[in-house]
Amino acid sequence: MTLSHFVKRRDIWLPPLLAAVALVTLWDLAVRLGDIRPYLVPSPSVVAATLWSERSVLGTGFWLTSQAAICGLLGGTFLGTIIGVVFAQSIAVRRAFYPYAIFLQTVPIVAIAPLLVLWLGQGIQSVIAVAFVLSLFPIVTNVTVGMTSIPSSLLDLFTMYGANRWQRFYKLQFPFALAHLVTGVRISSGMAVIGAIVGEFFVGYGGRGRGLGYLIREAVEMNRTDRLFAVVILSTLLGVCLFVLTGLFSDKLLSRWTMRHL
Repeated sequence: MTLSHFVKRRDIWLPPLLAAVALVTLWDLAVRLGDIRPYLVPSPSVVAATLWSERSVLGTGFWLTSQAAICGLLGGTFLGTIIGVVFAQSIAVRRAFYPYAIFLQTVPIVAIAPLLVLWLGQGIQSVIAVAFVLSLFPIVTNVTVGMTSIPSSLLDLFTMYGANRWQRFYKLQFPFALAHLVTGVRISSGMAVIGAIVGEFFVGYGGRGRGLGYLIREAVEMNRTDRLFAVVILSTLLGVCLFVLTGLFSDKLLSRWTMRHL
């Protein structure tokens, strides 16, 4: 999508922009007219000033958290796709191990994170592991569903033409599951950010700096509501950016795959 095309598509970006302006305006009016104490809810101008004055610390935190989230998402996408393919190829394997995949997703991440820190030690590797765990299940589920929901008529057609297992997988199952994989990646992009932030509650990066999750915990302990709001805004921005980037990449992947197999 070119810049001129993006500018012309005002129906896409203009409504969210106007909604954001309206929300910030209401936020400012509520703080001013309601005489709300700054330590409870700071005004937008105070939060903006904090974002600027502490841009070095916040920028480093944003970069560290984005690294962990992206690495966790990539790992979850890779392994989750492989697991989903294996589950789709064997009913026995799916029945034996799929409940454990569900179990992994239902365990609270705040209970898993300390264990990962204990096993992997302090550092970004533990944060990546937490992001990886949270982003894995949506990929596994969507790939498995996509590869097992193929219409029987298409399967019968491939059987009639004598397609082997590899041909059935490459020309039917995986292309059919690709849209489901894209959906799983979009869901996991937000989960990876959540996992990275939760992991940073328990992990410090040492001399490398502090991630957004650690900054949130620090702001609460210091009663710095302005910094807390600033970090929450950056965390939301990171989630939105990662969702948009995965969406653009997924759309490009789908279009190229479709053109290649026409």
